[in-house]
Amino acid sequence: MKNFVLLYTGGTIPESEADQAAVMAAWGAWYGQMGEAVVDGGNPFSMSKSITADGVTDNVITPNVTGYTVISAESLDAAVAACENHPHMSYGGQVTVHETFQM
Repeated sequence: MKNFVLLYTGGTIPESEADQAAVMAAWGAWYGQMGEAVVDGGNPFSMSKSITADGVTDNVITPNVTGYTVISAESLDAAVAACENHPHMSYGGQVTVHETFQM
């Protein structure tokens, strides 16, 4: 099994509490469906800093990157298939799957 980082971009937060609860339920169902394939459930992103040889820049917005999850799968195609109905896409978001490897 290999690990894959799912990067979430874009998307909106529903305005009503009922719609927010529905989104959270959809995420919970997706995590439940994934089971032990979830290596790190991840989190949304908030404040950030960018560090370079020239110094530190506060509150850098990496083009709409809003959070991450780490999953395991047999291949990149299998990881993508596991994300085909990801709840993040239900409210305008995108999921990008990156394969990681041991160094």
